[in-house]
Amino acid sequence: MTSHGSDVPVYCDPQKRHDFVLLFDVTDGNPNGDPDGGNLPRTDAETAQGLVTDVALKRKIRNYVATYAEYEATEAEAQRLKIFVEHRGVLNDHIRRAYVAENIPVGMAAKKPVKEATVLAGLRELQSYLPPAFTFSDSDEEEPTLEYSGELSEEELKEFYETETVAELFKQNKELAKLIKDLVKEAGKPAKNYDNAKKAQAWMCANFYDVRMFGAVMSTGLNAGQVRGPMQLTFGRSLDPILPTDLSITRVAVTDKKDREKLQTMGRKAIIPYGLYRSYGFFSPYLADQTGVNASDLKLFWDALLGMWDHDRSASRGMMALRGLYIFTHDNKLGRAPAHQLFERIQVELRDKGLPPRKFQDYNVVVDDRSLPEGITLTRLA
Repeated sequence: MTSHGSDVPVYCDPQKRHDFVLLFDVTDGNPNGDPDGGNLPRTDAETAQGLVTDVALKRKIRNYVATYAEYEATEAEAQRLKIFVEHRGVLNDHIRRAYVAENIPVGMAAKKPVKEATVLAGLRELQSYLPPAFTFSDSDEEEPTLEYSGELSEEELKEFYETETVAELFKQNKELAKLIKDLVKEAGKPAKNYDNAKKAQAWMCANFYDVRMFGAVMSTGLNAGQVRGPMQLTFGRSLDPILPTDLSITRVAVTDKKDREKLQTMGRKAIIPYGLYRSYGFFSPYLADQTGVNASDLKLFWDALLGMWDHDRSASRGMMALRGLYIFTHDNKLGRAPAHQLFERIQVELRDKGLPPRKFQDYNVVVDDRSLPEGITLTRLA
């Protein structure tokens, strides 16, 4: 990827403000299901226009970056392209990595000897379920001990205590439960330290692409503060009302033998026949300075918007495609014109307003690039 320099395209310059319009469509699919609405496509209740959340768009971007980092990036590039909000990831574990990498104390440790045979036997049974914050030293040469680093949050401890196997062992062995809970009480948290939090935050920004680009709240366990990301996206909104359709589907296979004689089993699939969506984005060079975004990061973001649709295929989403990416670049950090006025230069019109749109060709995109405000460059990437 190109490093920042004179050969960097203007829309990849992190020292300039960028505002952009994103057009994408879906055919016979569900671009973003609403879990509170039976996973039907999200809609505006008043206008019936379709909605796609910024979170859904960022998920596609994150997945593209993760794929690039794993298969295409150099080893040095991949170090900077970790993903903080990953599928089934544990955010506090990522924050803990920053503390460990920067040699920042994660807690005030406490240690206790394990003397009673019943407690020792229970601890040996519990050992495989202990979080990494606990260290059980069990050897013939030395007295067995249990040490706790003090780093787990109350939520993490609660989750550990309520694990089915752990809860059952605690119920059967009261002394084992007392040993561990007394050890947790004896341990403490390091005093809140602003410098340590900033140090951890800097490591997170340097190593996690989505923290650097989108920002993150990183004070849920060990404290790495909060980061405002320089790249912000709005919801996508369809240009016209959509018609969510809930379809019945059947399958010939059954889950259990007892259902083998059934003629068919039923399921449901929600789709919209067609929708063209419009979303907006904004890049702040001031915040990019704070998080360390460079030209390569910005180029990868545009690459993700161009290519993520082809790496996010599923039957439920139907056919989704990018239909337009228009970037307004200002020649300075502060900007030369309000974003909304620039966005009005991209007009999308329905060719035949008497018929419902069913394909992108039913629309006409008009780009007014005449007499742009001084210092504004318009780049069309799609």
